[in-house]
Amino acid sequence: MWLRISCDFHFEITVATPFILMLRPRSGAQQWIAREEYRLVPSVPVFEFTDYYGNLCQRLVAPPGSFEIHTAADVMTAPKIDRDPGAPFVEIQYLPDSVLIYLLPSRYCESELFWQMATEITTGRQLGYDQVAAIEEWLRMTIRYEPGSSDTPESAVGVNLRQSGVCRDLSHLGIALCRSLSIPARLVVGYLYGLKPMDMHAWFEAYIAGRWYTFDATQSSPQNGYVTIGYGRDAADVAVYNQFGPPIYPEIQRVQVLLLESEEN
Repeated sequence: MWLRISCDFHFEITVATPFILMLRPRSGAQQWIAREEYRLVPSVPVFEFTDYYGNLCQRLVAPPGSFEIHTAADVMTAPKIDRDPGAPFVEIQYLPDSVLIYLLPSRYCESELFWQMATEITTGRQLGYDQVAAIEEWLRMTIRYEPGSSDTPESAVGVNLRQSGVCRDLSHLGIALCRSLSIPARLVVGYLYGLKPMDMHAWFEAYIAGRWYTFDATQSSPQNGYVTIGYGRDAADVAVYNQFGPPIYPEIQRVQVLLLESEEN
């Protein structure tokens, strides 16, 4: 399906403020970027780099006053989210080097604390995909998804105690549970067509049978229309913007995902 994604931020800057942005999607196995817009008002010099996780990032210094960021892209996404019940667990010694980092505990995913819980959740399930599917279903049935309830990332431990959270919070707990079973897992941020209320979205991927699979406990059934912006160990790696200096928040933040063409057309 063809989607048009867009994101707008409007800041009021008090002092010259360095930013690191992560707002450009890149083409890959599950999406193709056909057209892009990237506009800053006022225009300032921008330097782009690729971070450790392969995300496209932009560095700039915003001047005092009104500062606007507008991005948009036309994206062809995969026609469906791949599912593969029974796909096998990959033993640690056979994992690619680049995947090993997603086995380790991280700031918001304290996986070393969840082995017992993960074992209970996945009892009787075949090692690999079926274990992660059990974790996804457990999250969906147990942790309340409350969009807009928090602007601050919550760790897996905190989410489990609170029993509720936003999309990234549920993903943090899912990632911690997967890693505790020696299944590599990573956080993904981006867009989802039809998300209500519309906003940036987060889900997680698990590495099984030699590839990454998508899991999203916030949705009642598999959805089409995911567009990835970035990957990381947890929310600390995938903020769509980081600013340095006195804290500032956008006066306006608007996200849109429009259907341009479905797979049937």
